[in-house]
Amino acid sequence: MKILLTAINAKYIHSNLAVYSLRAYAREYQKQIQIAEYTINHRVEYLLQELYKQKPDVLCFSCYIWNIRYVQELITEFHKLLPNVPIWVGGPEVSYESEAFLRSYPMVTGVMIGEGEATFRELCSYYIEHKDTQLQQIKGLLIRTRQGTFVRTAKRELLDLNQLPFCYENLEDFNNRMIYYETSRGCPYSCSYCLSSIEKGLRFRSLERVKQELQFFLDHQVPQVKFVDRTFNCNHRHCTEIWRYLKEHDNGITNFHFEISADLLTEEELSLIASLRPGLIQLEIGVQSTYGPTIQEICRTMNLPRLETVVAQIRQAGNIHQHLDLIAGLPKEGFANFKESFRQVYAMKPQQLQLGFLKVLKGSDMYRLQGEYGIVFQEYPPYEVRATRWLTYEEILKIKLVEEMLEVYYNSGQFELTIKVLELTEENPFELFLNLGKFYERRGLLAISHSRMRRCEILLDYIEETDSCHQQLYQETLTFDLYQRENMKSRPAWAPELSTFKEISRTYCKKGKLSHLEPFWYDMEMIRQAKTLTDYPDKNETCNFYLFCYQQRNALTKQAQVTRMEGIEC
Repeated sequence: MKILLTAINAKYIHSNLAVYSLRAYAREYQKQIQIAEYTINHRVEYLLQELYKQKPDVLCFSCYIWNIRYVQELITEFHKLLPNVPIWVGGPEVSYESEAFLRSYPMVTGVMIGEGEATFRELCSYYIEHKDTQLQQIKGLLIRTRQGTFVRTAKRELLDLNQLPFCYENLEDFNNRMIYYETSRGCPYSCSYCLSSIEKGLRFRSLERVKQELQFFLDHQVPQVKFVDRTFNCNHRHCTEIWRYLKEHDNGITNFHFEISADLLTEEELSLIASLRPGLIQLEIGVQSTYGPTIQEICRTMNLPRLETVVAQIRQAGNIHQHLDLIAGLPKEGFANFKESFRQVYAMKPQQLQLGFLKVLKGSDMYRLQGEYGIVFQEYPPYEVRATRWLTYEEILKIKLVEEMLEVYYNSGQFELTIKVLELTEENPFELFLNLGKFYERRGLLAISHSRMRRCEILLDYIEETDSCHQQLYQETLTFDLYQRENMKSRPAWAPELSTFKEISRTYCKKGKLSHLEPFWYDMEMIRQAKTLTDYPDKNETCNFYLFCYQQRNALTKQAQVTRMEGIEC
């Protein structure tokens, strides 16, 4: 007997916590359970061939918005080849309109609804042990009878999280991949766009168990562990104990990612966070919107002034990578309101600002209220918003231009100094990224994979149109950005010839490619500190030398350490 748990992930580096947790909970049947993980970058034909070669006796799929189209095609084609193999599906993409799914896909035996560990374990018993148990007796299922009708079995009770076995003991399966880990399930909030709000009540794994499992990750020097707890810091004792444990047992390598509500952080927690090794943890903070009527309408709880204070305090400590989120297309937030939300969140200066778009998920309150809000969204996954009563499709397209330019020029961290200068050309940075996006659009540069050097050249072309009087300044900031990231193999075409400085360079760059010395006619520190256009320093009469050291990098940005070298004459 072979029961095959199939996961189709968004990227190779991702792993599917669900299938590993299902297998671990059904530990007495592990010899009969196999996991098959693929990605959406694989062709469906390849996936079909691989599943067929496995010759499963029971085939199960983990279903999410990023893979459901693949699953739908695979179950259809697989059934043609092996029509007697039962096919089961589970996950958020099939748990909320299960009957409609079974009607559309008559080859599917049934749906595992909601939390699946105990349900899957009983299914394994049903198929492997061939007891007198009927499928109708297994809780948490929607099944198709032989007569073609549907039976929804009793609702499954939620598990005590301490009953879940640790599922990462065989780390060979996760080489070069991200580890997902959970210490709680449920969410204390009721945000109308989120499925986490449906599950009422919070459950926590005991701190004793959590510390043992964290030590396993630390002992094995896992590069990154991403906590999937929906609001990690909603329980102050729980989060404080974990952060304190990580501080005391830090291996100097492993990074831990947490999704938090920043406005809930206490002064004690902020003090603890500030004492952590740079790069030990990173924080994802969901702001989503700063517009009061929108926050109220989506049933979100947030103290914005406190959030801004906390983000600034964390940024000032300089040891934590902060990732802030915005969602476009929320109810009551029009284009002007969203621009203001963008301005406020951008002003918080996170290392990353993720601009996402509302996804109208089945089972959420947003899905139920779509008519009231006039939401137009994609018929197929990822169900992304096209328009609302407050936001037109044309405006959505403008925000998409901003999103793309934000990813390329801000979130990449590759143009830090140049973007700091460009920010001063617009009152709202939203307009900067929108204008840059429109420039790409006019030049036919969208939907093309550009090298980093080409991105610089495009930026210089844009600057020639918008701020040409500072062209040489931008050339120097781009050169600075390029070398701060890496010791360039090919020199920028606009940069000065270095042959004049070869002897000086040899004096200071004794480790060859591990360092680089570059002359600049502008004072880069003054450029970095400029607050307005009038603060731009004039070009110096003599050049300044900056030494880029690639052996020493910033733990958060990965930028090379830069030192201004005094006393060198051109």
